[in-house]
Amino acid sequence: MEKLKFEFLVKSAEDGKTNIMAITTITTSDDRVFKIPAEMQPASLHEQLINTPTYTKIKNTLKRRHQTRKVWINVTEDLAGIYMDDDGNMQFKDYFLEEIPPTNPTAGISEESLSKVLEKLSATKKNCEYPNLKKIAEKFVLEKFSAKNSNANQWMTIFESECDRFDICKDEEKIEVLRLFLEKSCLDWYSSMLIKLSLASEWGKWKENFCGTYANKGWAASRYAISFRYKTGSLLDYALKKERLLLEIRKSIDTGTLIDLIAEGLPHYIADRIDREKVVNTEELYSEIRKLEHLVSRKTIDRKNVSASYSKEKETFGKKKPCKICEKENRGTRYHTEATCWFKNQKSEKEIKHVNNNELEWELNDMDPKNL
Repeated sequence: MEKLKFEFLVKSAEDGKTNIMAITTITTSDDRVFKIPAEMQPASLHEQLINTPTYTKIKNTLKRRHQTRKVWINVTEDLAGIYMDDDGNMQFKDYFLEEIPPTNPTAGISEESLSKVLEKLSATKKNCEYPNLKKIAEKFVLEKFSAKNSNANQWMTIFESECDRFDICKDEEKIEVLRLFLEKSCLDWYSSMLIKLSLASEWGKWKENFCGTYANKGWAASRYAISFRYKTGSLLDYALKKERLLLEIRKSIDTGTLIDLIAEGLPHYIADRIDREKVVNTEELYSEIRKLEHLVSRKTIDRKNVSASYSKEKETFGKKKPCKICEKENRGTRYHTEATCWFKNQKSEKEIKHVNNNELEWELNDMDPKNL
């Protein structure tokens, strides 16, 4: 029994308000497609077809406008008499249906154009196989690593998670991307590893060597993070930096301990204004800190005013004055105190010597020669 494929379409009626079921094309078993004219497309004109069980299923399937389905239907003697003549030609109501020529995707395209299309497809495939790692690395949410980073293990964990996020799974690709996130002396380490292991080595060996080289096994970073305190500037900037330092040394630190350590580094007159019972997370702590920024800002302004006033007084009263003794002695303009002036000391010695000589002369004149 021969089969025909009918294409059903839900489209608008002539009034544009209601939907009707239409049959647009008929396809034979040898893939020849015949078009049904628009005036013959309404399913109501195909009485023998709409009485089949297949049409009932189609009607239940297509509910919205522009939906379409193509289904095969067995051609009974009644259907064959409607859609085919004795010679096998496709028809409907004594109207021969127009055959739609098969579409050839390369028809009308020159060999040169087709060659360019194939080259582009080949280049696209090549790019998919060898992605631009530098462009992908620019999207990483990760700081570059230097010897100053306090937690190499934690940094490596974030690096691997970013690689997974951008589907960088091959060992060689991870090793290449790692170089883009190293700086300063860490690049020397990378060059040494490249000589010893090469790019074709296992990523696990690179990771193990990296963590073993840069893992911080001392207590310096912990001491610095815990003892880090507010000095000047923004309170919020201090709090955010201390949180980062604490999380770098221990990512699993609980929220309560984190809040206590941040608050401990605040000035006491600031921390005492924050209700500890109401702060249950760092976001609330930061909100309270922002409300108190004006206190340190005012203190900074007062300190600046005092410093400026002191500088002005120092400039006014602290200027060195030329020595008057040197000016009287015509010794030039010299800046030192009169008490330390060398010429003053010399003058005093001359005056003392002159006075002493005069007294001695007067005493000799008054003495009785008999007593000599």
